[in-house]
Amino acid sequence: MIIFLYGQDTYRSRQKVNEIVDHYKKTYKDGFNLKHFDFKKDDYNDFQNEIQSIPMFAGKKLIVLKNAILNENFQTNFIKDSKKLINSKDIILFYEDKDIPVKGKLFKFLKKHVKSQEFRSLSGQPLINWVKKEFKNLGSTIDQKPLEKLIAFIGNDLWRLNKEIQKLVAYKYNQKIETNDIELLIRPKIETDIFKTIDAIAARNRRSAFSLIHQHLEKGDSPLYLLSMINFQFRNLLIMKSHKFNTGYLSTSPKRWGMHPYVARKAVEQSRKFSLDELKKIYQKIFQFDLAIKTGKVDAKTALDLLVAEI
Repeated sequence: MIIFLYGQDTYRSRQKVNEIVDHYKKTYKDGFNLKHFDFKKDDYNDFQNEIQSIPMFAGKKLIVLKNAILNENFQTNFIKDSKKLINSKDIILFYEDKDIPVKGKLFKFLKKHVKSQEFRSLSGQPLINWVKKEFKNLGSTIDQKPLEKLIAFIGNDLWRLNKEIQKLVAYKYNQKIETNDIELLIRPKIETDIFKTIDAIAARNRRSAFSLIHQHLEKGDSPLYLLSMINFQFRNLLIMKSHKFNTGYLSTSPKRWGMHPYVARKAVEQSRKFSLDELKKIYQKIFQFDLAIKTGKVDAKTALDLLVAEI
């Protein structure tokens, strides 16, 4: 029996591998016939010797193969021996967690002749459902608005989502997750580039700011999301600058402002590059463009360009 697992979503494909291995270990508790090969360092002869050897205690083998499709020597020899391998009573599990050549002979063979499963990156409602299920599995709940904020901050990286969900659940402990919890504990994936964009704006380097924004647009990031992140960070700058104006010093206490510690530190640094009046005017412009988008007066992409041009 041959199984082929692949795809961009390595979190779920790895879960599937673990599920198969765990089931095998429950069936064959000694685990003597469970073998792993990584063809970055192993070669076809290692696999061939294993598949031809007699299993200990007459059990069925589970042989997990990683990076096999990218190994040309393995491809050639496996296809040559495929008739006997496909009828093997042992379980041969192909697992690929990297981009693989879909036009390659071995890929085509596996897709056509064996049990295969592609794990595509989640998006939209399937991603929302996955996040909800993760919270439920950990005994917690989250409403739609903070859930959308979490996904906006992290995207569809399930490895990171899983870690951040565990962090949020531990922080709230049997309480519902709120939007301010997301803003306090989670650092957005796009944040570093937003900081760079704001630095470019502060330096009056519009060309650099335009370039950074359009890099994200070309990658498929939503212009509305980019605008919301710029709004979010300028709001933080305004909070810090207003606090200094009223008290004479800058606070970097993240809990005080409901910010991630890194965000608070960056807000302090960047707020020094603007006057309080400048930040108020910029924040007002962001509000005006946001309203113009929502009322259909301008599209989000154009609004982003105009915003950068005007500040």
